[in-house]
Amino acid sequence: MAPLQVLIVDDNPHVRTGIRALLQSQEGWEVCGEAEDGIDAIEKVAELQPDVVLLDVSMPRMDGLTALPLIREKSPSSQIVVLTLHESLDTARAASRLGANAYVAKSLINELMPALGSLQAPERSKAQAPAETCMEEDPK
Repeated sequence: MAPLQVLIVDDNPHVRTGIRALLQSQEGWEVCGEAEDGIDAIEKVAELQPDVVLLDVSMPRMDGLTALPLIREKSPSSQIVVLTLHESLDTARAASRLGANAYVAKSLINELMPALGSLQAPERSKAQAPAETCMEEDPK
């Protein structure tokens, strides 16, 4: 079985490098590209048609929530995982409304691989899909 292709979208090159290393350490995942903001992400998604897009929220030029529906339009079959510092249920709900399949707070990066694994599970129901937050409650 071919590895799933992942596009990493984050303005911080150190975060992109760390996520790349995490994914490369796991069987079945391959990083097909990186983008540093929403505009770059839209272009890369159209070109690469990745299986999964890991999308940060806070980025220059175009933020992740603005880019999300445009990414969904360019590649409807891509699974979009919002990976962000924003540990807010409001942000998670907004991401879900805009088409995210999952939401992982960067403070809970150890939850990234289980969240990605759940995207692969064939028994995954629509009720489970939108923006699973990997957060217990809104930390406000």
